[in-house]
Formats: sequence, structure tokens, C-alpha cells
Amino acid sequence: MDRQLQHTPLEEEHRALGAALGPFGGWLMPIEYEGVLKEHAAVRERVGVFDLTHLGKVRVRGPRAPQHLQRILTNDLSKVAVGQAQYTLVLTEKGGIVDDLIAYRTGEEEWLVVPNAGNTARVLGILEDGDADVRHRPDVVTLAVQGPEAIGLVAPSFPEAEGLSFMEVAASSFEGTEVLVARSGYTGEPGVELFVSEDAAPALWRRLLERGATPVGLGARDTLRLEMGYPLHGNDISEDRTPLEAGLSWAVAMDKGGFTGREALARIKEEGGPTERLRGLRMLGRRIPRPHFPVFKDGRPVGETTSGTFSPTLRVGIAMAYLDRTIEPGDTVQVDVRGKAAEAGVVRPPFLDRSPKA
Repeated sequence: MDRQLQHTPLEEEHRALGAALGPFGGWLMPIEYEGVLKEHAAVRERVGVFDLTHLGKVRVRGPRAPQHLQRILTNDLSKVAVGQAQYTLVLTEKGGIVDDLIAYRTGEEEWLVVPNAGNTARVLGILEDGDADVRHRPDVVTLAVQGPEAIGLVAPSFPEAEGLSFMEVAASSFEGTEVLVARSGYTGEPGVELFVSEDAAPALWRRLLERGATPVGLGARDTLRLEMGYPLHGNDISEDRTPLEAGLSWAVAMDKGGFTGREALARIKEEGGPTERLRGLRMLGRRIPRPHFPVFKDGRPVGETTSGTFSPTLRVGIAMAYLDRTIEPGDTVQVDVRGKAAEAGVVRPPFLDRSPKA
């Protein structure tokens, strides 16, 4: 099976640390090192580092690049200055979500688009259908340093990180090799994502560990993102769901002009909107929800969970679920947890408030 998977240049580093490796998005990646709970706590309380080489890296540049991307991506890239980034979506003509991704503006006519691992080939094919210069960059490794101590840990090597606000990006270097430093992440904690060449990645990985970062696998990445209510493609969003259902209308600029999927979304709005919406569920007892558990309200089926886990921070079960649009935050529903009805409160994510405190 491993021969059919792509391999990160850091695989031997992970094996030396005793990581449990497993398939994810077509790659063999570290799932955990010392356990999800310990790694989750390290990110929430101190600082952790993730190998995210499985994510796609697509460079789009040229004088027509801005117009080309505006016709494909849902958000309004005209509002993004050089050195900024934007969360956005790629849709089908029917309005379904092909992928959610981040577009980093690295120059006047240059962007770095970062799709999810399993969707990289699909997004690359869509981006290549136009008059911009599009190049896949599998030779670039992505390392995410996340946690309350993340900026202080990377600042000696990348002083630019201290001057960046959330969703800003700057060029830097490591041992003579160019590195892109982005104030972005998928955990809700302060941190950076570092884009570095595969040749320099092992030395940078070791440097981050030497400075005190805990290696963190994709298992804890999932519990961290779910506590923040961040959707995961393939679970919470897909081509079968639109941004209107998924609570991602804020990433869709309907007034910017035409883009793929716009007409379908406009039609859904005109017809009264979606019949289901993605909500958060916080369990009121000890049972733990998992994906694809039926949800009921007073015996009536009202939806199904899409992601579900035990929250290591809140010490309770949490889930995302598509529910009938009549179900609102504050309501109580029942989740069928392996044949047992378990009470859950409907909430508006995030489950965990990580906003800066005054």
C-alpha cells in the first residue's frame, strides 16, 4: 500500500521520533507521535509543529492571474494586497464545494494557492484551464508551527513573523534558502505556516524541535480544528453541499461579478435558501458522537453528524452536523450514538473561544 502513496521528505524524521504513520489524502503521513491528547494539549498550551507536506502548493502568476483567479475562486481577490492571504472556495457549476483553500498573494502578479491534499489534482486542473501561468510545486514542504508560544519560537529564525497579522505573508530565508512565512493555521492558536524547499525542510524541522516545539500528527490536528468548528473537506463540506448550507457565505463575494457556481447560489437564494445548515453539537452527557450518526428532534429525523470526537480541551463530545433549517442554536436534539439516544445542545461554532483577551 505504501508504494501507492506519496511520501513526505520528512518521513525518516518522523520514523526516528516513533511516529505512527498512516494514509491521508494520498500521502503517508504522521498520525500521532506520543498520543493525540498530549499533542493536542501541547498546541493549546505551548507550541507544536506539524508536517503538512500533503497539502497542495500551486503557483499562479502572470498579468492575467488576478482575473483568472477571480473567475474561479468565490471570494473577492481584489481586496487582497501583496503580502496578504484570503480564505476562499472552488465550486462546481451547481454550487457544490470542490475545495476550500487559502490564496496567498506573494507578488503583484503572483499567488500561492494551497488546496487540500485529496483535491490538489482537481483544483490544479481547474486552475490550468485559463491564460495564467500555473505551476504545481510538490517540491515545497509546509510546516505549521502553532500554539501560544509559536511566534516567539520562530522569531529567532524568522523575525518577519513578529510583524505579521493574521492572514499576512512575508518572504524570509533559512540557511540561504527562501522561505515563505504566513500567519495562518488550522488550530485557532497563534502561529505560522512555513513554506520551504524539500532540501532545507529536514534541517528546519530539527531546528524547530530543538527550540522546543512538540511534533504533532494529523490526529490532533483534527481535534484542534473541530474545537474551532473549522470544516474538513470530505467530512463537513463536499460537492454535495453549497457554501449556503455550510455556513461559508462569508467567503463568497456575490457582488464581485461572475464566478463558477454563482448562478446556482443565486437561484438557491431566490428559492428560499437551503433546507439544511451546518451546526455544532455539544453533547450533554458522556457519549461521544462520530460521523454519520442520525440526529433527531422529539423523535423526528432532522439531520446527520459529519464530524465528531471527544474534545480534549472541553472534556466533552462535540460534532458538526447538517440539520433541518428549523433547528437553531439553543435547541436540544438527540444523537443516535450506536443505538442510544444522547442529548446534545445545538451551538454556533467555535466550540472553544480562542479570541485574544484584553
